[in-house]
Amino acid sequence: MIRPVTVHLSGLLVCADDAQAHLVREHLARHVELTRAEPGCLSFAVEPTADPLVWTVEERFADADAFAAHQTRVATSAWGVATAGIERRYAISGLE
Repeated sequence: MIRPVTVHLSGLLVCADDAQAHLVREHLARHVELTRAEPGCLSFAVEPTADPLVWTVEERFADADAFAAHQTRVATSAWGVATAGIERRYAISGLE
């Protein structure tokens, strides 16, 4: 039996200013809660760094389908809409 390849996203969420950082803080808890409840989410963490405008992001999903479903849900979520303009510096493995 071939085991599906997990998808791992790692990187930074980088706010341009305090207004963007406020949006992250306002919506983050619910975003984390909803994501961790998704089928196929193995781990999900968004943590502040020493820079108040930057968060680390670590996501792991069971397979490409679970990751795609997450991306689709997030695009129209309160988090996705509120933070759409915030820079993401992500590397993704497991989608090859």
